[in-house]
Amino acid sequence: MSIAFSQQVINGLAALTLLISFALLAQHRMLSVLHWFAAQGILLAITAAVVAYSTGEHELYISAIMTFLLKGLLLPWMLWRAIRKLHVHREVEPLMNNGMTVVIAVGVTLFSFHIIAPIEVLSDLMTRNSMAIAMACVLLSMLMMITRKKAITQVIGFLAVENSLFFAAIGATNGMPLVVEIGIAFDVLIAALIFGLFFFHINNTFDSMEIDTMNASLIHKDDDE
Repeated sequence: MSIAFSQQVINGLAALTLLISFALLAQHRMLSVLHWFAAQGILLAITAAVVAYSTGEHELYISAIMTFLLKGLLLPWMLWRAIRKLHVHREVEPLMNNGMTVVIAVGVTLFSFHIIAPIEVLSDLMTRNSMAIAMACVLLSMLMMITRKKAITQVIGFLAVENSLFFAAIGATNGMPLVVEIGIAFDVLIAALIFGLFFFHINNTFDSMEIDTMNASLIHKDDDE
């Protein structure tokens, strides 16, 4: 595989990653959000494998396998079980409508390309063209956390931020050291388990997964006291 062709493949995968970030923002059904989140994990694994093949960084093959198993299969399965048990099927009344969210998302993407452009000129990596997209994906995932009311959707946004940071590491440095990636993978897995416990505790305490409902319940409780 030539360097030019490898760059084209990586750029294509980066574009698909950006499209998935927009798709995550546009979804309101929980299962659709989960499907796109799983697709993002699988795409990250494919990107890591392509970069490993193109650069000869064989440690990235292990990263690709770990990413596929953890982000593409295990975490989506765990979240699916939580959604099914909690009977949370839809994000009701997000803080902003789809039109406003898309406008902000496009602005965030343009801002990312403007900020990263000088850095891309200085880089000689074949993945340099994906750094702006990686930053845009990070900011879009944060936007997803801000504009959603359901706690479980905000957690998926948080995990999407971590996915985007992993993609940024691939674009900026051809991947982090393997020991760091293993440590982060276990941290994310443990965080997902803790979030799962919090979901059930929140649902049992407030009978709702919406942030506004939980805030209103706490305010009402303080007024009663």
